[in-house]
Amino acid sequence: MSTAPPAHPLSLPVVWAGAFAFLTLGVLQAVYGPAFPAFEERYGVTTAQVGLMASAHFIGSASAPPLAGLLLTRLGLGRVVTAGFVLLAAGVSLVALAPSWPLALLGALVGGLGLGGVSAALNASYALFGTQAINFVNAVFGVGSMLAPLLLTLSAARGGSPLPLTFGTIAGLAVLSLLVFAFALSTWGLPRRHSTLDERTQQAQGGKLGLFTALMLLYVGLEVGTGAWAAKALSASGHAHPALMVSAYWGGLTVSRILTSLFGARFAAGRLVLGAAILATLAAALALSPPLAPLAYVLVGLACGPIFPTTLAWAAQHLPARLLTLTLVGGSAGGILMPWLLGLGFAGLGAWAVPALLTLCGVLLSGLVLVTLRLTHRLPPMPPERA
Repeated sequence: MSTAPPAHPLSLPVVWAGAFAFLTLGVLQAVYGPAFPAFEERYGVTTAQVGLMASAHFIGSASAPPLAGLLLTRLGLGRVVTAGFVLLAAGVSLVALAPSWPLALLGALVGGLGLGGVSAALNASYALFGTQAINFVNAVFGVGSMLAPLLLTLSAARGGSPLPLTFGTIAGLAVLSLLVFAFALSTWGLPRRHSTLDERTQQAQGGKLGLFTALMLLYVGLEVGTGAWAAKALSASGHAHPALMVSAYWGGLTVSRILTSLFGARFAAGRLVLGAAILATLAAALALSPPLAPLAYVLVGLACGPIFPTTLAWAAQHLPARLLTLTLVGGSAGGILMPWLLGLGFAGLGAWAVPALLTLCGVLLSGLVLVTLRLTHRLPPMPPERA
């Protein structure tokens, strides 16, 4: 059995660059939902129409990873991240100042494209540093997501529409993140991967890409599906304060990523993902019991936390950065499909269908992780080149 190459050394400027960047990404990713009432009031759109704002953002962010992977090999990390932050800042500035609804939607699309590009490039890059680094920056992303509603509330307290100050602040964070990133880039020192590979190795990479992409699809489906439908399922089962339990779910996700950033290096990435997937499946099954469901969803969050970033670190041992970003496309697909399937299940079968389908997703995820573990153990990891 081959061992993974050691993680690349992580410098303090690179840590700060990741913290600023992922904090900004987390705030933007989570701000649209809480801002829906402000968009309705400012532009006079209906509740059905306001959802287009989040859709425009998501279309932009989901379109970026393949392009980012292609450009990483041609332009390098610095130019891709710089372009992404420029697009992000321009997009949210347009949202802040747009005089009409179509222009606001365009701003969300452009900002989402920038977010997706920065996220794909930096996730692929931090994955090369190992389990601890990638979990840390994704934990900071979670902190940013929790701060987004607070930013909106503070902006609203000043009177008038909170949108200009909220999105103007995000634009400022993007500029600050870009400056910190530019300073860190001189000490970044990421290892490059071999670009010339024999035919057998390329075929093996294709198989592993398919497995890791499917793994991401199932995991993101589990994470986003739980966040989207747990409150509805809890409410239908008669539980009070379902939104509080969902907040605790997201909090558990962030806490477990912080813990993994501290202690995750003690475990092989693939085995850590397998253990977390099994625990998440058991927790989802526990939610089938209505009295235990609130606690169960919090446990799902705690178990799920390490899976996304650690899977990226695991995949980075076997795939080049340009292919690593493609696994994020699978995640985007899972984020679309699973909430839709859960909605169909809830409408047709009732509240119990939500934990049942989440459990099934967890079983499939655990099985796929086991298959991926066996395959990657038989094939050697991709060796780094000297930068």
